Amino acid sequence: MTGTSTDIHHAVVIIGGGNAGLSVAGRLRREGVQDVAVIEPREHHLYQPMFSHVAGGTAPAGIATQPQGAVMPKGVTWLRARVQSIDPEAKTVSLSTGETVGYGQLVVCPGIQKNWNAVPGLPEAMDSPVGISNYEFEYAHKASKVLREVRSGTVVFTQPSGPATCAGAAQKPMYLACDYWRATGVLRDIRVVLVVPTPTLFGMPSVDAELSRKVTEYGIEVHYDRELVEVDAENRSVAIAEAPRQGGPDRGQLGEASAPVERLSYDVLHAVPPQSAPDWLAEGALADPGNPGGFVEVDSLTLRHPRYPDVWALGDAAATTSSKSGGALRQQTLVVAKNLVAAVAGKPLPQVYNGYSVCPFTVSRSTVVFAEFDDRYRPKPTIPFWKGLVKERRLTFVADRYVLPWVYWNLILKGRA
Repeated sequence: MTGTSTDIHHAVVIIGGGNAGLSVAGRLRREGVQDVAVIEPREHHLYQPMFSHVAGGTAPAGIATQPQGAVMPKGVTWLRARVQSIDPEAKTVSLSTGETVGYGQLVVCPGIQKNWNAVPGLPEAMDSPVGISNYEFEYAHKASKVLREVRSGTVVFTQPSGPATCAGAAQKPMYLACDYWRATGVLRDIRVVLVVPTPTLFGMPSVDAELSRKVTEYGIEVHYDRELVEVDAENRSVAIAEAPRQGGPDRGQLGEASAPVERLSYDVLHAVPPQSAPDWLAEGALADPGNPGGFVEVDSLTLRHPRYPDVWALGDAAATTSSKSGGALRQQTLVVAKNLVAAVAGKPLPQVYNGYSVCPFTVSRSTVVFAEFDDRYRPKPTIPFWKGLVKERRLTFVADRYVLPWVYWNLILKGRA
């Protein structure tokens, strides 16, 4: 990146070069916006929905990543730096390089921050040979080998309370591993424990019924309304306690867990950390004062900031009422692109986000339970007349494992889908 602290300016600046940022950039270019810049420090782009398949052994790690430069939409300027802060009054973004970027319109979508240090002992557990997760690329790659080698003992899977990106994804490697262990004849010798912060496995009756059937089929021991509060990596034990009440798998309030505390020994720990908005965003002027996670204040329908009309937010960093997931971004990117272009032209905003989200649960190595829902966890199927799409199916596994990745790399990141 070149320029001084006063001469870098772009008509549209997008913070974040993930799914949300590149999809919006691609759509804006297709809408005729000429001057679009994306701020993204990473050299490699990651397709996070594939992490569960990598961890569960149904996909190689290499399929989940490509060089960032190779997926940047044509005509978009790539600013390789980290954001330090945003000044919405001055309409500037301060970068880790010491430079300041001015903007006409700002799109905020840096993703979510994974707070591994929020649980005492969790970083040490992840650094151990038996600590794994599908929420970081390197841990997912590690998980494939670790889970494949389990022949007996206790494997604990945990899901955090509070906001999380596609919170249900915490369960996916568990089902894939159980199916593998059953096929290799060792499942009966393995105690599989799932810790969830909710009273059900997901929050929709139709999905809960399908997942509960698989839990029974695999003999999984579920601890409901609990969350991970401490890990003793040296002695391979975890402490779980009552989780704060919340309305769904990734909704509710962050807070302190309460007694009683229960301890479980483990041979393998698959953990997902508590999550929040990035610190620099939570501490800034754009944060929603009513949201303890520090996410960007936004009109959930138009995805426009209510106090700064030249700021837009979407994806995991936005304080929308909908569930945080990659599947929600297809509609969100369309809404932001169309509304931003209309706003610049002084026209009424034409698009409204309907709260759609999706979570494909890989419940075996060949089937998926396809959960589509709105911001109140009501069914919202893509194909309205096919009410049975939520049922465990081979077809939805093929779509999740093979079709959607192709669509992602070839259409979504180019703003074409």
